Amino acid sequence: MSTLYEKIGGQPTIEKVVDDFHNRILADSSLSGFFANTDMKQQRDRQVNFFALILGGPKDYKGRSMDQTHTGMGLEQPHFDAITKHLSNSMTSSGVSADDTKAAMEAVEKLKGSILHK
Repeated sequence: MSTLYEKIGGQPTIEKVVDDFHNRILADSSLSGFFANTDMKQQRDRQVNFFALILGGPKDYKGRSMDQTHTGMGLEQPHFDAITKHLSNSMTSSGVSADDTKAAMEAVEKLKGSILHK
């Protein structure tokens, strides 16, 4: 059985999704401030590896845990909702099927407690 990572097209699709996702979040004034001091090239590389990991792809992610990464950021439910909306839209616009997008978003939803510290 193939992984979700393989089903959506692997690394090329993940990279396309992350590039589109970053464009969306940087254009969203409710989110862009969180990335004001972020090296977006480094962020892109980490995010590509992280999404690959949570979708069953290569285990190349070497970044911090979601708890550590988001500590002290003050993220609330509306921020999480905006991020997941942008990610879902990025997946759709990158050619990921509705079913595979839904499955990927379920994987992201499982991280909400770590991201929001709730």
